[in-house]
Amino acid sequence: MKGPAFNFQNLDPDTILDALWQTGIRVESGLTALNSYENRVYQFSDEDRKRYVVKFYRPERWSDQQIAEEHQFTTELLNDEVPVAAPLLLQGMTLHQHQGYRYAVFPSLGGRQYETDNYDQLEWVGRFLGRIHQTARKKTFTVRPTLGLKEYIEEPLAVLEQSRLIPAKLIEPLLASVRLIGTTLHNYWHTQWQPMRLHGDCHPGNILWRDGPLFVDLDDARNGPAIQDLWMLINGDVQEQRIQWDILLEAYSEFSEFDSHELSLIEPLRAMRMVYYLAWVVRRWEDPAFPASFPWMTDEDFWRRQIAIFNQQAKLLQEPPLQLVPTFQG
Repeated sequence: MKGPAFNFQNLDPDTILDALWQTGIRVESGLTALNSYENRVYQFSDEDRKRYVVKFYRPERWSDQQIAEEHQFTTELLNDEVPVAAPLLLQGMTLHQHQGYRYAVFPSLGGRQYETDNYDQLEWVGRFLGRIHQTARKKTFTVRPTLGLKEYIEEPLAVLEQSRLIPAKLIEPLLASVRLIGTTLHNYWHTQWQPMRLHGDCHPGNILWRDGPLFVDLDDARNGPAIQDLWMLINGDVQEQRIQWDILLEAYSEFSEFDSHELSLIEPLRAMRMVYYLAWVVRRWEDPAFPASFPWMTDEDFWRRQIAIFNQQAKLLQEPPLQLVPTFQG
């Protein structure tokens, strides 16, 4: 994807204000840009001092139908009283278009940062993830993708093979490390799980705290195993991880059943995310925001470290999966 639309170069303040006026909202405050690499997101207030957030979707990433499935899912969750940021219905629609850009408007729902070392908050999050998956299991996405090796390993490998960002003398070692992960994953990635709708990118940065958790940014929603929405919330050494898994899964299981066999997917999913994320940045390098935000990717040492990380992850894939503490019986 190339051109001004890819780089959001035509998305100036006047275009944003006109787009919002099209939905019946008159902006009275300034536009405050919020942190988002993939899309463009702005917070503002209207003439009644109500606060909103508008998200302009990166062109050509998702189809209208795929965005509609995301919106439908978040609306279902909201109707089931799950605290999630869902798009507003304006002019009878949640997805709008203006001058080639697609966008949605959300209520501005502030909150504190989720505390990754707070076990009480982890327990709350576990319960609400159980509720999210309770709703999610009612059906699957039909046009959004299902998490798998093609999207997360094979396609990123093809992107890296064509990249001119990688130093010439490190291209083959890097590609070899990615291929090693791919080969190893084919031996350890299994599909003995029931596909279900997922948040898809449920890391601590996508959870706010407002007298309880608030889940935001379902832009990566897709079908996949339940563990995908859980593993990124776990951190620390092995003993700490076991304690956290016990807390998270006990709370989760109050609302949704968890298949403990999915624990064997943690390191495969981590490896897939590593490769996908690297290729994602390479894909977006034409967007001026990316070189400015990831300047270290032009350093040779970065790529050397990446090779070492990938090789280490390939070894971790072959180790026995994490065992649950005895108090959790899945």
